[in-house]
Amino acid sequence: MYRWLVIPIFVIACVAVSSIPQYAFSADKQTVDNELTTFIQQLFANRAKYLLRQEDGLLRDFYMPERASSMRAMKHEQMRAQYVQTWMKHRQLQLADAASSPRVIRAHKRNDQVFVSAVDSLRLGYTYNQPSSQVELFGIGTRHALTLIRKNGSWKVLREWYLDPLEENPDLIPKLTELPRNSASNQVNANTNQASGLHSTSTRYNRDKAIDYANKYAGIAWGAGNNHRYNPRYRDYTGQGGDCTNFASQCIGDQEGGGLRMKGGWHHSRSGGSKAWVQTDAFKNFLLYSGYGKVIKKGSYTGIVQASNQHPNGAWAGLKAGDLIGYELNGDIDHFSIVVGFDAQGYPLVNSHTADRYRVPFDLGWDKYTMYWLIHIRD
Repeated sequence: MYRWLVIPIFVIACVAVSSIPQYAFSADKQTVDNELTTFIQQLFANRAKYLLRQEDGLLRDFYMPERASSMRAMKHEQMRAQYVQTWMKHRQLQLADAASSPRVIRAHKRNDQVFVSAVDSLRLGYTYNQPSSQVELFGIGTRHALTLIRKNGSWKVLREWYLDPLEENPDLIPKLTELPRNSASNQVNANTNQASGLHSTSTRYNRDKAIDYANKYAGIAWGAGNNHRYNPRYRDYTGQGGDCTNFASQCIGDQEGGGLRMKGGWHHSRSGGSKAWVQTDAFKNFLLYSGYGKVIKKGSYTGIVQASNQHPNGAWAGLKAGDLIGYELNGDIDHFSIVVGFDAQGYPLVNSHTADRYRVPFDLGWDKYTMYWLIHIRD
């Protein structure tokens, strides 16, 4: 699902920057520093505005029509906005808020070009198409590698690469004539950011702590805690295939999190995580064969949302905060997220790494070919 836009190896290393606090220039530091900071802030601010209203004037001044790579970068932002708006329409929602908080991590100036590593914490908010609907806020974090060039005294984007969780074809968004809502009995504190009401007496899995952990260590996503940093006790696999499964394992297995006991092939040490700890399919198999988890249902978006004899409110109504969702593409699990709560209408919200997500609607960034594994973690 997540695709790099033809990134060389040195760029992958460059953008895995969750633990790097500084940036430095090789020349003309003060001048480039001020200009670059202003340019990056305005670029990302206008991109956020473009998600709300698709006015090409918001983007045009940052790109160069005579350079194909620059136009590809702008086209990506246009398609991104089209995807978000189409998804909102199919879910009977309206995008109500969008704001970016970018930060330059590193920059290296060479002649008239600057090579930039940056991170962005994007806040988005939506409302339901009904009176007095509250704004539901969520966050996405992305890592960017940009090449900027001087033109007529101003910086322009020559090329850009980033791992974008919203890079999807809007024509492939599954849609329903009428979107069912989760039953209230299955919602867990739908209107807040906490999962109150889940004070389990079990010593096996602490849902409250798993959710708190997921919210604290959701990385550079807007809304996340810990100063937008991952847990330093764990290796970061962002540049080695993705950190999503490592994060899901942490949420349910760390003593600060859900507290499930490491056993069998599922464990973490100073050298890193085992195969079942960090690899998607191995993790799924461990959950099911260990007894820690059970499948509520595997199915397409339509298959898990629509009512059936076995699931009168749809299989998704069986999810609880602290459960997991696996995302299967072409027969293999591609991604894992943890359910951290529900919005005011009972829509499941998830956190994850790669890309960093905080209380994001569970299917945003996926398409009709995605198969969802709804996995209940036993208490």
